[in-house]
Amino acid sequence: MGSKMSDDLRTGALVYHRGNAATGARPGKIEIAATKPLGNQRDLALAYSPGVAAACDAIAEDPEQAAELTIRQNLVAVLTNGTAVLGLGNIGALAGKPVMEGKAVLFKKFAGIDVFDIEVAETDAQRLIEVVCALEPTFGGINLEDIKAPECFEVEEACKARMGIPVFHDDQHGTAIIVAAAITNGLELAGKPLSSVKIVTSGAGAAALACLNLLVTLGAKRENIWVTDIEGVVYEGRESLMDRWKSIYAQKTDARTLGEVIGGADVFLGLSAGGVLKPEMVASMADKPMILALANPTPEIMPDEARKAKPGAMICTGRSDFPNQVNNVLCFPYIFRGALDVSASEINEQMKAAAVRAIAALAREASSDVVSKAYGGETRLFGPDSLIPSPFDPRLILRIAPAVARAAMESGVAKRPIADLRAYEEQLNRFVFRSGFVMKPVFTAARATPKRVIYADGEDERALRAAQVALEEGIAVPVLIGRPHVIDVRARRYGLTFKPGTDVEIVNPEDDKRYRDYVALYLERAGRKGVTPDRARTVVRTNTTVIAALAVQRGDADAMICGLEGRFHNNLRYIDQVIGLASDAPDYSTLSLLISGRGAYFLTDTYVTPDPDAQSIAECAILGARSVERFGLTPKVALLSHSNFGSDDTPSAVKMREALAILRQTAPSLEVDGEMMGDVALTPALRERLLPTSSLTGEANLLVFPNLDAANIATQLIKTLADALPVGPIIVGPAKPAHILTPSVTARGVVNMTAVAVVDAAQQSAAAQG
Repeated sequence: MGSKMSDDLRTGALVYHRGNAATGARPGKIEIAATKPLGNQRDLALAYSPGVAAACDAIAEDPEQAAELTIRQNLVAVLTNGTAVLGLGNIGALAGKPVMEGKAVLFKKFAGIDVFDIEVAETDAQRLIEVVCALEPTFGGINLEDIKAPECFEVEEACKARMGIPVFHDDQHGTAIIVAAAITNGLELAGKPLSSVKIVTSGAGAAALACLNLLVTLGAKRENIWVTDIEGVVYEGRESLMDRWKSIYAQKTDARTLGEVIGGADVFLGLSAGGVLKPEMVASMADKPMILALANPTPEIMPDEARKAKPGAMICTGRSDFPNQVNNVLCFPYIFRGALDVSASEINEQMKAAAVRAIAALAREASSDVVSKAYGGETRLFGPDSLIPSPFDPRLILRIAPAVARAAMESGVAKRPIADLRAYEEQLNRFVFRSGFVMKPVFTAARATPKRVIYADGEDERALRAAQVALEEGIAVPVLIGRPHVIDVRARRYGLTFKPGTDVEIVNPEDDKRYRDYVALYLERAGRKGVTPDRARTVVRTNTTVIAALAVQRGDADAMICGLEGRFHNNLRYIDQVIGLASDAPDYSTLSLLISGRGAYFLTDTYVTPDPDAQSIAECAILGARSVERFGLTPKVALLSHSNFGSDDTPSAVKMREALAILRQTAPSLEVDGEMMGDVALTPALRERLLPTSSLTGEANLLVFPNLDAANIATQLIKTLADALPVGPIIVGPAKPAHILTPSVTARGVVNMTAVAVVDAAQQSAAAQG
């Protein structure tokens, strides 16, 4: 795996993991954070001595109280001995630590589960079992990771028997669950019952055997399963590379190779090596076969070769650049979420089967209007190229965790059953939009329709790094404004792998064949705004924001990003000169998205109008709500003030009240209320006390301010104090996609806005065509 990595990705990954003294960033990807205040002597007495003794006594009397009084029931150990790390092999426990930290990040990000990563320098299976079992008092669950076969079977089997908490080897069961969901849907499309299909594997390691075991649980027949590995067919009497787990699938046969057993197969399951499944083998399979070629980075057969050999084949790979990616992140965070939330004593076959059914059913669900908007208007239809959901579908946790929790309760392994599953599902729904999922649909939509994005500050390191990421992620076709020799030198200095002028188009301000055309267009657009011919010639040589705007106006690019240098309002003036306002936009405004641990919040107008009137505020709210919908969220709008529902009559309070009246008339379907204070907008219980009849429900996610000072100050304070990820500012109003960032933006921020700009351009293009 390591040898396949680009130099830029390798360099970027090391920078990502390394600490930075200048910014205060610590090495690694995770940290421990306190969840309770410790600001005075009483807090100290409650957190530690003597108050902590009360919690200790309660747990000593009733061990189940640990779930209520400690972090244990939301804490998982991701544990490895480093003997089978990714595709790197036996590199040792310490070298496996970055992977375990990465798994911890996924648990936290996708399911809100805290993790301690534990790297154990022990290769003897029995001693490793003792280590794992001794950890039971600390954790609500154990995720075994990257332990080679057959030891992984022994360790999991023994620990499950001895421990009263879930022990789950994700390399086995996570893969098995996704594979089973894909096969369930593929066989449904093919009209074949699982009980009658012939299954042939290439590979007989932990993942392959777990897949087969789960398929047997779901109804496959062992006599219909043929296993091959590096030694050939697993047959009765074979002695080389055999163990008790593999021998279950030994067939009484004279066949010795994959080619001899593949004929008539309905399902091929590959967890082995690239290129082992040949086109002639595929041709010999049954009609409408399923081919799961999951070797990475090169599948057992490339999808185009398989489809050419068998046009009706349904194909899954482990890669993100083909449909039907089998990715464990589809399930393991959510399985643990459901298991932990009912204090399950194990993750049993019923819970795994429930996860399979939930994933398979989600792939068959029609997209809701909100989800469709989030994915750029695309409606994902169940079919051969959509057998399993996208790993970024925010509904995964909403389907899998409740299904797993319900199965745990029904099978009798839940020590703390959930009384109200509907309330539990609502709790999970709130988590989805607190966890940063808000950007995922935007990136998915951008990948579906990548557009040309021109970076005005193309020599800036952040723009260069963003261009590299845009190419690697497939979200945009970057265009850089800058001197070619400068871009080339800096790209090499930063370890970037794109070739200027080949992979990335360069617009050279000093020498571009379109110079005269750009000057003429600038005069046409700005000649009546004080721009003389001499001034136009100078500006088109020196002002990269103007050049970017002209490129977008001419159709040489689909969207532009500027603002890494220069003042915001100067850049906006140039965009207005060249691109101008959209026909349905009364004026420009900005929307800033802040993503914190509490949730995703949009604030408007944060950069443009110093003191808008009520009409402008109402129009800004409507345009902001449209932008919120693009992120797959239902806008909930709060008109903010120092006054609550008429408690004061200052000019700004009255203005917000008038804006509400306008919105009631012009956008009656919009969920909006005001005027209200910030805490009232974000605290439903407080709002209920003040005005039980408020038309705003839940937390507001679009915060509209009475003036620029309030909006900008709030944005900067929240960004800093909450360590929130900023996205934007998103410019609302230009006739064509144009965004102005701020000089403090990071390379990551430029990438985020690149995706937003691409989606802007795609939506404008779709609207123009129909």
